[in-house]
Amino acid sequence: MADKIDTLVNFWQINERPTGSKDPYALRRAALGVIRLILENKLRLRLAPIFGAQADDLLSFFADRLKVHLRERGVRHDLIDAVFALGGQDDLLLLVARVEALDGFVRSDDGVNLLAAYKRGVNILRIEEKRDNAPHQGTSNPALFQQDEERALFDRISEVAAEAAAAIQREDFTAAMSAMARLRGPVDGFFDKVTVNAEDKALRANRLLLLSQLRSVMETVADFSKIEG
Repeated sequence: MADKIDTLVNFWQINERPTGSKDPYALRRAALGVIRLILENKLRLRLAPIFGAQADDLLSFFADRLKVHLRERGVRHDLIDAVFALGGQDDLLLLVARVEALDGFVRSDDGVNLLAAYKRGVNILRIEEKRDNAPHQGTSNPALFQQDEERALFDRISEVAAEAAAAIQREDFTAAMSAMARLRGPVDGFFDKVTVNAEDKALRANRLLLLSQLRSVMETVADFSKIEG
């Protein structure tokens, strides 16, 4: 494995990389070999320090090779993108654990519905941030809540954020996804009963911040905007 990594780093340093269908030095095969050795032997290895100055480009290259490897298991490529987009994902064993937990989550009813709600919320934020020419980021003010559904979502986000953070810390990504699933009920209630773009400017801004909190907590486990469907 060390020889394969050394070969890849050296070729990247001289800017000799595979392009299109051309790969005269079998660099794609070398990367796939490294991936298989790491996963099959369950090696905990941080690749970025080993790759050095070539880390960003090589990790992106490895992400593409990982898609090829996991395709054999039926894992969707967009799930790899969703985890890789978090940044700092250079431990392939942990990356795959995240992807597998995410795969199970998006196959569940809660996952499907929560993903749809996330995209609805993010679309609202994107439209309103463009309209206001400013980001809506931060924590909403509970004192401004006027409906029970706002409070319910706020409270659940706070609970889930703590649970997911603790699960991620202990590398239990399935538990982190299970925590996310608990958002479904309050999110559904919020969108059913609450008008985000209220006429009152302070109320509207506060509700947009609540959607921003939802986006932030969900993106601690994956960048859900990368997931198709």
